[in-house]
Amino acid sequence: MSLTPSVRPARLLTAVLVGCGLLAGACSGGEPTPSPSATSSSATPSATPTPTPRPKPAGSFFSGRLEKDGRVLAVKLDNTPASNPHAGVKDADVVYVEEVEYGVTRYAAIYSTRVPKVIGPIRSARVSDIDLLKQYGRVAFAYSGASSKMRRLLAQQDFYDVSGDKGPTGYWRQSGRSAPYNFFGDGQRLLARAPNAEPAKDIGLRFSATPPAGGRPATTAKVSWPSTTMGLTWSPTEKRYLVTTFGRKWMATEGGQLGGTTVIIQYCKQYDSGFGDKFGGRTPFIETVGTGRAVVLRDGKAYDVTWARAKAGRGTTYLLNGKILPLAPGQVWVLLVRKERPATIG
Repeated sequence: MSLTPSVRPARLLTAVLVGCGLLAGACSGGEPTPSPSATSSSATPSATPTPTPRPKPAGSFFSGRLEKDGRVLAVKLDNTPASNPHAGVKDADVVYVEEVEYGVTRYAAIYSTRVPKVIGPIRSARVSDIDLLKQYGRVAFAYSGASSKMRRLLAQQDFYDVSGDKGPTGYWRQSGRSAPYNFFGDGQRLLARAPNAEPAKDIGLRFSATPPAGGRPATTAKVSWPSTTMGLTWSPTEKRYLVTTFGRKWMATEGGQLGGTTVIIQYCKQYDSGFGDKFGGRTPFIETVGTGRAVVLRDGKAYDVTWARAKAGRGTTYLLNGKILPLAPGQVWVLLVRKERPATIG
């Protein structure tokens, strides 16, 4: 029977310790065995040690930016030539690139430190977004619609739906762009529609301005999906990887080229999700819970790591030799790629 010191007389506790011949940690089912010096006949019983709390990462939980984290907004965005230039993507803490129908890709942008007033073009949700977003908690999720089958599934999820389907507040059609690539949103107004959205929390990422030891030179990378090719070029001046897609520079309406200080190429299993569009396109399901290979690009170097995520409600860690690899402070891009399509890194 387990004894709790706080509710037992001191004499009884002392008798138990003496009867064990050791401190309480040596008894079956107790604390870990103390060091030899602590179990000597002259040792004085000490209080049960308090577990060391996991230190909060410096800066933002999601990007390491030295800015205050706030409530979390996730936005689904287009990633075809009609979307270039994008609005508001540069402010995201994390940008995911996901395959959808026909082998093209879309973004899922995560905002916490900076929430811009113009984001777009916003597009519809996909089934893989559900697992992907659960690691962030009860976020506000902005998107532009979904199939009727997908809407039923989204309605069962534990996020705050601030999509255009739920009301027009915070959305408009941008002049000069054709539908459906003209649907834009005000991130601050969309987040205001979900006043109880959770603030950013620790999802296991760590950041350091000092590059880890090791790695190999990686000033360029080419990543492909069935119908999309993305190029990454390290800029020593900007200290980040600049993005091209379909052979074109991917630009921001605010000025400059899109890109991240850290880019993670995460290899995942994919299979038919059972969802699709009205034209017969099939939606892949991307497994982001589990474990697999990844390559982390930062500071012009590549690190071969293992990604691990025990369950949907947990964050994803990127491990080098069993330890979390620190990312470069700043925007993080995570490219979710089929295992069968390895990136070319040079």
